[in-house]
Amino acid sequence: MLNILYAPWRSEYINDKKEKGCVFCNISKNPSMDEKNHVLFRDESCFIVMNKYPYTPGHFMIIPHMHLDNLESLKDETWLRMSFLAKRGVALLKEKFNAEGVNIGMNLGVAAGAGIAEHIHMHLVPRWQRDTNFITSIANTRVYSTDFEKIYKTLKNFSKDYFN
Repeated sequence: MLNILYAPWRSEYINDKKEKGCVFCNISKNPSMDEKNHVLFRDESCFIVMNKYPYTPGHFMIIPHMHLDNLESLKDETWLRMSFLAKRGVALLKEKFNAEGVNIGMNLGVAAGAGIAEHIHMHLVPRWQRDTNFITSIANTRVYSTDFEKIYKTLKNFSKDYFN
């Protein structure tokens, strides 16, 4: 017997119209759309945005404004800024979001698993003991246990204390 898990909120992922150009550059160039795009923070070198299709609740990315597909060409000052924001992001996720751990990662290139390989970005994924289950392994499905907008508002509220 085939079991079906209905997740209508995921239809946006399948039916979403593809943006023209780089999705990250579009976010970078449109600060007036920060709330709609779920931007947590931005400065002159980087911005932090919630992952639209997160691995776990609270998953966000640190992205340089400069459109680059390789880490080697990133300015040292921008890399240092990204690293500082990652350090502060871990503190935010642990102290205010009660994450028990955090995965930090970059998939550099399609061969490394990058979904958006043309613009480098760093993932911060909050983790909790026992936050994975069998459904991802056997059904290629993730269960997202809480409301995305609520998480965005919570993290946005605390962002000013951690990223400024």
